[in-house]
Amino acid sequence: MLHKDVSNHSQEQPSTPPTAASLPGTSAARKHGRLLWFLIIPLMLCAFGLFTWVGKSHTQKALAASTNASAAEPVSVLHPQTGDLSDELVLPATLQAFSDAPIYARTNGYISHWYADIGQHVRSGEVLAQIDSPEVDQQLIRARATLNQSQANLTLAGVTTQRYQDLIKSNSVAQQEVDQNNQNLTSQQAAVVSAGADVKQLEQQQSYERVTAPFSGVVTERRTDIGDLINAGNSGIGAELFRLSRIDVMRIFVSVPEAYSQQISTGMHVRVQLTELPNQTFDGLVARNNHSINLATRTLMVEVDVPNPGGKLLPGAYGQVHFKLASPTRPLIVPSGSVLFQSAGPQVAVVNANNTVELRKVVIGRDFGNTMEITNGISSQDSIVASPPDYLVNGMPVTVQGHTDVQPPTTPKRS
Repeated sequence: MLHKDVSNHSQEQPSTPPTAASLPGTSAARKHGRLLWFLIIPLMLCAFGLFTWVGKSHTQKALAASTNASAAEPVSVLHPQTGDLSDELVLPATLQAFSDAPIYARTNGYISHWYADIGQHVRSGEVLAQIDSPEVDQQLIRARATLNQSQANLTLAGVTTQRYQDLIKSNSVAQQEVDQNNQNLTSQQAAVVSAGADVKQLEQQQSYERVTAPFSGVVTERRTDIGDLINAGNSGIGAELFRLSRIDVMRIFVSVPEAYSQQISTGMHVRVQLTELPNQTFDGLVARNNHSINLATRTLMVEVDVPNPGGKLLPGAYGQVHFKLASPTRPLIVPSGSVLFQSAGPQVAVVNANNTVELRKVVIGRDFGNTMEITNGISSQDSIVASPPDYLVNGMPVTVQGHTDVQPPTTPKRS
């Protein structure tokens, strides 16, 4: 009876529900979820890193822009003013002597006397100084004695050779002796020629004791005095005895801008004016040009010869050369303070579209004091730095803070 109740009780117990592990497909779903998390987490980290990098990049760019803005040089700019229409090209130039030569000694010795001083006009071949060279004098005496001895030996050799030529006819001497005397005569003739050459060389050397002018001109320097020890040859400026310049014709080299090079021709008449002689004009002539445009300066080298019979024009003087142009041009006017005068020559600082500096070489025309004419190197549309500091360099960033007007020249205009 008890057994039956137990069995009935066991039959009446409810059945246990199935667990998740026992459901079909549950294990595969859990593995798929874990795989998704492994993919999502790195993607989230990459997105977060990318977002951080983009934000940092924008911050660095903003910081760099702020730093560049603070490092940029503040400047004021101006536009060149167009000058008056002119049919003349006026260019600066320095006068040079037509011929200029240092005078050196050709022999060793001591200065015994000098005959020309600075400012003295001398003629070609005129004696400038006398050098005492006793060694050369004694060598010349010895060479002349050797020449006399060689000539005496040659005379004796000639007489002896003739005597043996007469004796051989009667077989009084051997042919061997005749040949020996003929050979001795030839040897003595060569000795006379050699001794004569030595004498001529020393005579030429002795003639160098007289220092003479190679051309007619004026002595511009005298670097020697009585008693100075002189060494032969060109051994530098310190070895110069004199410097001689021919100034009856002056030579002027002018750098003509490329824009005007086709209007310059050989034989063209020009006018030259000097700063120290403002009321005088000197006529010159274009003698030649180098037929080549300089790549650095974009100019044509032109030589102008100016007659100077009165000697008013001096070597080294500053002047202005006026060229009459076939077609009129308009120069540009800029303030004098906007031009940089450095080792590279006159330059102006131009601000380009990127707000950086470009240093451009320019050719200066007339100088009006506060303003200058620029004949080549810039255009009227360029933005010029009004007062550039000396430390401006190519590519330097700048900030434009204002514009300045160019004041017109105050000097009288050229007719």
